[in-house]
Amino acid sequence: MSWFPTFLNPWFAALAAAIAIPALLILYFLKLRRREMAVSSTFLWKKSIQDLQVNAPFQRLRRNLLLLLQMLLLCLLLLALARPVSNFTRGAGKMTVILIDRSASMAANDVDGGKRTRLEEAKRRAKDLVETLDRKSSATVIAFDEAAETVQPFTTDVPALKNAIDSIKQTDRKSRLKLAYQLADAQTNFNPEQLRPGGGQMPDVWLFSDGRVLDPQDLAIRGKVTFDKIGTDDAPNVAIVAMSAKRTYERPTEVQVFARLANYGPEPVKADVQLSVDDKVRTIATTNLLPERWDDKRRDEAEAAGNAGRESVEFTLELTDAAVLKVEQMRKDGDALAADDAAQVIVPPPKTLAVLLVSNGNFFIEKLFSVLELKSPDTMLPAAYEQNVPTKYDVIIFDNYSPKALPPSGNFIYFGGVGPDLKLKAVKEDIRNVLLENVGVLDWQRDHPILRHLSLQPVFARTALKLDVPPESQVLIEGTKGPLLVLHREGQSVHLVFSFDYMESNLPVRPTFPVMVYNALQFLAVGADMSVRQSFDPGATPRIPRGNLDRVDPAMKQLTLNGPMGSRPVAVPPAGDFALPALDKVGIYTLDPAIPQYDRIAVNLLDGSESNLLPVKDAPGGVGDVLDAGGGKSRLELWWWIVACAALPMLLIEWWVYTRRVHL
Repeated sequence: MSWFPTFLNPWFAALAAAIAIPALLILYFLKLRRREMAVSSTFLWKKSIQDLQVNAPFQRLRRNLLLLLQMLLLCLLLLALARPVSNFTRGAGKMTVILIDRSASMAANDVDGGKRTRLEEAKRRAKDLVETLDRKSSATVIAFDEAAETVQPFTTDVPALKNAIDSIKQTDRKSRLKLAYQLADAQTNFNPEQLRPGGGQMPDVWLFSDGRVLDPQDLAIRGKVTFDKIGTDDAPNVAIVAMSAKRTYERPTEVQVFARLANYGPEPVKADVQLSVDDKVRTIATTNLLPERWDDKRRDEAEAAGNAGRESVEFTLELTDAAVLKVEQMRKDGDALAADDAAQVIVPPPKTLAVLLVSNGNFFIEKLFSVLELKSPDTMLPAAYEQNVPTKYDVIIFDNYSPKALPPSGNFIYFGGVGPDLKLKAVKEDIRNVLLENVGVLDWQRDHPILRHLSLQPVFARTALKLDVPPESQVLIEGTKGPLLVLHREGQSVHLVFSFDYMESNLPVRPTFPVMVYNALQFLAVGADMSVRQSFDPGATPRIPRGNLDRVDPAMKQLTLNGPMGSRPVAVPPAGDFALPALDKVGIYTLDPAIPQYDRIAVNLLDGSESNLLPVKDAPGGVGDVLDAGGGKSRLELWWWIVACAALPMLLIEWWVYTRRVHL
């Protein structure tokens, strides 16, 4: 214990002393006003004469035990009013439970000027606590994040306890304390020391954490909890707390990326945010982040001063292939936590399409199919198609043919035809389609994925259907006399209509034709699967369906998991689905061999509670006492001891002296 206490209210006590002590002395200087009366003798009034002499103004005070006692009593009360406190280091009890937080926020390097992380400091303090165990005391070590794990059961072996503490590894998981408390209760109940005489006492529970837990309202434990708060109040941290990516329905090759950042430090900061595609920087945006700890008033004042906050960024890019999108905040200097600086998402490759060609036979289109290396490019005659409309194909191409029926959903390409019962129609006169003759290309949408980087100006068609195009449809190629290519969506289907028969145009003999068809199939392939794989939380155990494994190797017995945690083999069960081991660190994980839909797995923190590095003031859930944050010190208030052990006895002595003097 420190021999030099600290005073919490010194100036208030000094002000009270400046008033009370002179007031007490003045009472002894004052001369009492008494009424004069004639008496026969002064022998019995000797005591009154002494009082008058003592209270005579400007005379030297006589030695007065009562004044001395009252002065000492007043000084003790003033000392208590100053609220003296003493910091001391408590030792381990007879039965001690050590709880160490290993969640993401404990990786912050704000201890000792950035030389140690919070977890390293927690381990140091825990080992110091273990050093205070006596020969008959025992302790257990429990590490926790979202889950809880007994690292060392109850033992009196100090080296074993220290080795267990050193073995605790940092994770990027969130923090929940309820399971750790439940495990501590279970360990206490099964402690063999409980069976010994006097071993049934309540355990001492030491919690080494910054207190950032998600379940403070659910906490309860049997024992005396001491919360050893770790971390500083001014740790700077800029975090990505939300990220999403999606394809747009109108433009399936277009990916929109959204991210929101938060500043958990004490001061406003400006942070650049960069978007990378497969580790290649695409674009950079700027944010202005006001501290999350500011209240609405301070935010309003900052905005009034022209320092308005900008916490969100949006990016738009074209993606036709698989990619890893990474959003990263670039203000790394002084940032205390690295796990929340970046967030990633997997954009899957375009779906491999099963394509059907409905045609009476055409050399150009069949040759094109072989060049594109499609998954299953089947061919069917129009008559066979009408007899049994197929539904298993992703794209059906109608070559110079207008079908009488369509599957309920799918992607359709028409050359010189149009689908039945659509809002997009061919104009008719006397039941016949109206044909436009000698139609050239007037203009085209050069930024559309199907037509990007293509030159169509020399293209012309001898005849083309005159189309009635609804307002919601998109004309991709405008001809000199009418639309030549229209993109139309209706219901669950996408229709790409070439109003001309390409065999009656110069399109097949130009390099533009195969590229255009390839772009169209690629566009429809992306549109067939609009989903973008969202990330997992740290600690997730992704479950892989058996069907995905069988597509690679039905007899697979082992695969390798690679990622931020290194490489490790994973045994594959002979039957049924199986789960990967817990992915405790943020980043990208890969499987070898690659499993469809699980070839790359993104793990992101995206949690404001863990990114907020401001330690809580009180013990989580209000359960337990708080040690001083300066190094495991417990605060002892001394004013109560001064009042109870000194002031009250002094008051009794003063009363006794006063009564004896009155009756003398």
